[in-house]
Amino acid sequence: MSAARDSVYPMRERVCSKVGCAREAVSTLTYDYGDQMAALGPLGAAGDPHAHDLCAIHTDRLSVPKGWVVVRHETLRA
Repeated sequence: MSAARDSVYPMRERVCSKVGCAREAVSTLTYDYGDQMAALGPLGAAGDPHAHDLCAIHTDRLSVPKGWVVVRHETLRA
């Protein structure tokens, strides 16, 4: 793609995967159904069809089925 075209079509920010939410994604959620586990961490690589990007609000509100474990990977903050 040419530089001129890049400036006309800027890269779109990643948005929350929740239906109806257009907020910027800040974390990525993945599931391991066999181990009944949900893993929540920093924004992962784009394009993974098994991952779900979440905004800050939906990250904080995350709930999983009874009996499941949530593993949260927090980044260090200064």
